[in-house]
Amino acid sequence: MSFPILALLFLIIGLIGLVWSANLFVSGSASVAKHAGMTPMMIGLTVVAFGTSAPEMIVSADAALNGIPAMGVGNGIGSNIANIGLVLGVTALIAKIPINAGLMRLEVPLLLTATGLAAICLWDYQLTHIEGWVLLGSTIPVSIILVRHARKVNKQSKALSDSGIKSDAEIEVDIPDLSAWKSVLWLVIGLLALLGFADLLVSSAKTLAEYMGVSPMVIGLTVVALGTSLPELAASVTSALKGHHDIAIGNIIGSNILNLLAVMALPGIIATTSLESSVISRDLLTMTLLTLALVIVMWIKTRVSNTSQGIGRVIGLLFIAAYIAYYAVIILNNS
Repeated sequence: MSFPILALLFLIIGLIGLVWSANLFVSGSASVAKHAGMTPMMIGLTVVAFGTSAPEMIVSADAALNGIPAMGVGNGIGSNIANIGLVLGVTALIAKIPINAGLMRLEVPLLLTATGLAAICLWDYQLTHIEGWVLLGSTIPVSIILVRHARKVNKQSKALSDSGIKSDAEIEVDIPDLSAWKSVLWLVIGLLALLGFADLLVSSAKTLAEYMGVSPMVIGLTVVALGTSLPELAASVTSALKGHHDIAIGNIIGSNILNLLAVMALPGIIATTSLESSVISRDLLTMTLLTLALVIVMWIKTRVSNTSQGIGRVIGLLFIAAYIAYYAVIILNNS
């Protein structure tokens, strides 16, 4: 077996293992939270939302520790592009995604703020230690705001449920029926497996990048970003098939905020990261345009009269087409 094929095989094993270990980690975390007394809805809005971003965070940190922090930055930007272009697009093809107007009042402003802050930090083609800490430090107030909002929504939902009314905000979360010790075991094994498969993924991706003559940043934007976005894709598609497709946008927005403030911050904290000029002119621009497109679509669907509510197949196809076009540009630039 040739060297590049072996590296590609290890890359595929790393991607598959990352998805498996992320699912184990999230299931264990959710079960631990359940034993701690959290309601299923609170678990869905907090533990599961944060847990699905674990692969991106671990891979980005591992890339920086292996001397290729640019791959970690590319992973953060590329994951946001994949979440909107691929995850949301595919989910919209399965079922029309209704839009909760409440997202426009809280999550969307937070996403736009995070996008603007990330753009400012990367504008000089590098991510410094201070900028990394600024981004990571911003996750604290954002997390507090989101958790408080989750508690408020949870109380409202519980009040309606006690009155015999089913709330639109109710979220069903599949939580394994595990004992307390087994929940902790799943969490620990999932975390350790995440670390191991992330290292395998980064090492093999670095080897392939060197063999193909492309930068680690490109590998991070494409293969690694796509692989670490698979948990979000699996969660959104599964929710849509079960009829809970309204969760998709909330999960994507929450994941994208964390990708910008936490995932992208880690490489800068570990090592000052120098970036290619295309990061601004191509990658950051694509991410920003897709983010604005999503916000505009959501605003139109919730504000403009005589417009059918929800994101349907046409918009889903447009997002997928934009994602494919972005990949085509990268391939042409690196051919």
